[in-house]
Amino acid sequence: MVDITVVGGGFAGLVAAITAAEAGARVTLHEAHRELGGRGRTSDGPYLTNEGPHALYNGGEPWGWLKQRKLLKPLAPLPPLEGARIRFHDEGKLRRTPPMALYRQVLRRDAPVDRDFLSWATDMGGERAARIAANYMGVATFHHAPGSLSAAFVQERLRRVGKLPPEAHYPKGGWGPLMNRLAHYATGLGVRIETGSRVDALPESRPVIVATSLESARSLLGDDTLTWPSGRTMLLDLAISTRRGDPFAISDLDRPGWIERFTAQDPSLAPEGEQLIQAQIPLGPKEKKADGVNRAELLLDRGFPGWRERTTWMRTAVANGRTGAVDLPGTTWRDRPAVDRGDGVFLAGDQVAAPGLLAEVSFASAVRAAQLATAVRPALR
Repeated sequence: MVDITVVGGGFAGLVAAITAAEAGARVTLHEAHRELGGRGRTSDGPYLTNEGPHALYNGGEPWGWLKQRKLLKPLAPLPPLEGARIRFHDEGKLRRTPPMALYRQVLRRDAPVDRDFLSWATDMGGERAARIAANYMGVATFHHAPGSLSAAFVQERLRRVGKLPPEAHYPKGGWGPLMNRLAHYATGLGVRIETGSRVDALPESRPVIVATSLESARSLLGDDTLTWPSGRTMLLDLAISTRRGDPFAISDLDRPGWIERFTAQDPSLAPEGEQLIQAQIPLGPKEKKADGVNRAELLLDRGFPGWRERTTWMRTAVANGRTGAVDLPGTTWRDRPAVDRGDGVFLAGDQVAAPGLLAEVSFASAVRAAQLATAVRPALR
């Protein structure tokens, strides 16, 4: 029986630990924080927030994997009436339906890897359609200029996010309960979980799965090649008193940005009579948090009348390099840092060489890392 160390107790680390334990390995998981979950942690009440939307997509591999292990539910379904309340900020106005050009772009296939999305989409459907589609993709790239990314990368995400009926679903109570279910399942398999346990040096003579941020992995492994582009996003969490007719979401088609009222599908995220909203505004290299806040407030002014007077709680933050990998023209997920680092060391996370959309990258890399780690025969590093 192989002994495996997992460093990091977020989604990737827990999936890796479970996969390795199911294959018969003895697994010890170390998490530096007192709580598991990583970026999947949900804040303590009364406002249950996550660092970003953290959706599960029913077209991705994690969905079936979680369902098979009875870890998927409970989910928070979006009532059809609420789903109809999405609004599109287009040319300075809120509209109930997106431009038809966006629908046409969603249906396109076979985008090239070596061209940027904006120029390719412009050739396909015109400049306006390309710009709208690129800005819409801020919700799935968290990047300030999605049009500058690989056409293949953006188009794949556009087709997934724009699919009807929607693929995205949310765990009830935020991602924290899902992380707790994963941890409970892991301990049931015999995984030893140590929280408040920082790993500063790799253990000898046993496979190690490093399931941390790429920045932390770079420091732990002393490997400066562990880099990959990611987004930088202003996150504004806001609680307001309930008002009938508030939109479910606002998609900014003039610039990348998204606002979502998460209590539309899960009222348990805020006290009764209040609504929990999150704005996600990608920031350019020279933009500050205040710039993102100003843009979010403009969208709130358009869609949530009187929101300032209705506000009961608010906080802002910047997620820098914590929103998953983005692929530039000429690159694909295969060009990202490899899962197998050699000498029994493996990487897992959302900026690693694995396919999928957002958290699906963490999942796929974690499963692959565990498969490779359990196949390692003991050897000194």
